[in-house]
Amino acid sequence: MAVKVTVIIPNYNGLTFMKPCMEALRQQTCQDFQVLVVDNGSDDGSVAWLKEQRISTIFLKENTGFTGAVNAGIKAADTEFILLLNNDTVAEPGLVGELLKAIEQSGKIFAVSGKMIQMYHKELMDDAGDMYSLLGWAYQRGVGRSSKGYNRPGEVFSACAAAAIYRRKVFETIGYFDEMHFCYLEDIDVCYRAKIFGYHNRYCPTAVVYHVGSATSGSKYNAFKVKLAARNTIYLNYKNMPLGQILVNSLPLAAGICVKYGFFKKIGFGKEYLEGIREGFATMKKCRKVPYTSEHLSNYLSIQWELIIGTCIYVYEFLVRQSGKRELFKKFLIN
Repeated sequence: MAVKVTVIIPNYNGLTFMKPCMEALRQQTCQDFQVLVVDNGSDDGSVAWLKEQRISTIFLKENTGFTGAVNAGIKAADTEFILLLNNDTVAEPGLVGELLKAIEQSGKIFAVSGKMIQMYHKELMDDAGDMYSLLGWAYQRGVGRSSKGYNRPGEVFSACAAAAIYRRKVFETIGYFDEMHFCYLEDIDVCYRAKIFGYHNRYCPTAVVYHVGSATSGSKYNAFKVKLAARNTIYLNYKNMPLGQILVNSLPLAAGICVKYGFFKKIGFGKEYLEGIREGFATMKKCRKVPYTSEHLSNYLSIQWELIIGTCIYVYEFLVRQSGKRELFKKFLIN
């Protein structure tokens, strides 16, 4: 019987993380998968270790970013599903089987995100699927909250590509991960495109994985990450929103840029943030914009509603955090 899933692990100088990541995959209860590592020109001993372990690997000559690596893996795979997994993760034994079961529930599901828990603070969530808003802000659902919650499956705007399963053939219709992104927001972008084409994305709480986070970039906020994320926000909106939708959303998008600039200026990255925004506007027309068709009008309207809801949830969460009334928020969002 043909294998159903290819687990693709992009790696760049992640030898320290690769060993526990691979060991966890060997302990999976579902064995209906194969592993494919894509090494992005590592020079930390990863290449020698991968060859020594005889792990199926594509060795790239240079760092092509997360997007270049996973695209190489997806195109090389021949299974019905591909499961993207960061090298700085340790999966619970049921991860592969639970994600596979979740995505097989409907042919209209493009991606399913697992329950990601912080590696060094296992009492806290890392990600329960990603959300997007009218402000142009993407955010991790559940981050920093109790890992005892978020136990109900449901719809999310996007799967987090650090641990998510995808229907491989859909990429042939909507396009692969955009390599202009290099890294950051590329998973929101590809799931946004899938939604335009009528697919949807899910969260599976029984697929548990522990995640270090920012293992390659080195920290939550740094100049490289701030600049690329700012640039990629411009790409994301330009590519996926028709002109009419951009005009309707122009005020909240502009407000989102202003607020984020104020935040990053306060923590010392204002210059990098503005450089990313400028680069985004200067180069956005090089992106492959999703052509608007009336056939997808209902999908655009549905997405617009999701953006509104995503904004309301984000603002409500912020206000609750500020007021300290966490119990109100828990009843509203958790579980």
